[in-house]
Amino acid sequence: MFELTKRIDSNTQDAVFDTLTLPYELRIRGRLKAVTDNGHDVGLFLDRGPVLRNGDLLRASSGEVFSISAADEPVTTAYIENGLPLARLCYHLGNRHVSLAIGVDADGRHWIRFPPDHVLEELAILLGAQLTHHQAPFDPESGAYAHAGREQSHAHSHEHSHADGHTHAH
Repeated sequence: MFELTKRIDSNTQDAVFDTLTLPYELRIRGRLKAVTDNGHDVGLFLDRGPVLRNGDLLRASSGEVFSISAADEPVTTAYIENGLPLARLCYHLGNRHVSLAIGVDADGRHWIRFPPDHVLEELAILLGAQLTHHQAPFDPESGAYAHAGREQSHAHSHEHSHADGHTHAH
């Protein structure tokens, strides 16, 4: 079994040995056993926190490089007009604290993608979206506190003081 222990820069000159295709629910885990696209057994032994993204590279303890691929999985894609309708739909879906992917297709149509959920789908329709249920990679936005496409812990304090001697904590 290959032990995948280190995230590496995607600009590496090392050749990719194999690809590990995983759905989103497994790409959020730092520890798991899996089988690569070419049938190699691997174990992930990574730090918790950052989600594995489509195209990320991992190095095995024995030196091989493995590429991560986002698997096709059931998704709902909501197509909606750019501008205020898109912003409104993003706001309302995001306010539900669900993971969302946001993009534009080859025809220039704007979309928001999320795991199938009848409540979210009804909301999207009410806000003017046209829905498609299909299989596609799900690689949602990293979130407000991500840096360079990676989630990071939100470790800084939100406390601040004013000259009048009192403080605020968020």
